Amino acid sequence: MKRGFTIAILAMPLAACAPGGGLFDSIEGRSGRDVEVLTPSEGQARPQVRPNGLGAAPPAGARTAEAFDTTTQEERAAAVETARGETQAKLLGKTIASLGAPGQPGIWMKTPLVTTPGKGRVDDPASGATIAVELIPLDAPRGAGSQLSLAAMRLLGVGLTELPEVKVYRLN
Repeated sequence: MKRGFTIAILAMPLAACAPGGGLFDSIEGRSGRDVEVLTPSEGQARPQVRPNGLGAAPPAGARTAEAFDTTTQEERAAAVETARGETQAKLLGKTIASLGAPGQPGIWMKTPLVTTPGKGRVDDPASGATIAVELIPLDAPRGAGSQLSLAAMRLLGVGLTELPEVKVYRLN
């Protein structure tokens, strides 16, 4: 009885990831329902850019990927162009990436492959996509996997519930 209860409790968060399961379907808009993109109300100021340069905080009540992804078109284009134009990069390794905190803005990767913050590049060999990211140290064993921001996942073209294996580089 105790084991069955534990499995049921542990499976509950995963149910939100299943098609029609709630959280990620509503964020990605795959549920078949109309998806409301939340924007600041008229007269309400857009959230300020955070001092760390990682973008603006999402608006209160954000419910969709579009609302949580506060990166601008210019920031997204720069992330792609910077990655494509980079010729001097050091391969740090491969890692399995999952979605990081959707409320944390910017184009970043938290990974145990780095010990200090810096500029980096993430390549998805499966799709051929490549983007520049802010690398943020993740206090975990080297093989524990990494977390990508919502904006980074969208730029790579992977689903928010996917676990792609990506290559990570440090930019000079």
